[in-house]
Amino acid sequence: MDAPPPAYVYMVRCADGTLYTGWTTDVARRVAEHNAGRGAAYTRQRGPVELVYSESHPDRSSAMRREEQIKRRGRAYKERLLRSAAKNA
Repeated sequence: MDAPPPAYVYMVRCADGTLYTGWTTDVARRVAEHNAGRGAAYTRQRGPVELVYSESHPDRSSAMRREEQIKRRGRAYKERLLRSAAKNA
């Protein structure tokens, strides 16, 4: 039996400086969708967007749980996560 494809949690920074968090199985495709106006309603009104963060997960359900965790924590947590990732890059 094949393993499920990896899934990713990602953040994009919108043109107005806000952050949008989502999950996908293909980060590049999803960012392109956001920039083409086919992404979330939130980003359609705030494009273009720039990918600023992504993390890999073994499956869709764990990526979805992590997305919700990040969203619940708010903007300050997201900014700390971005700073931490930049430091470790």
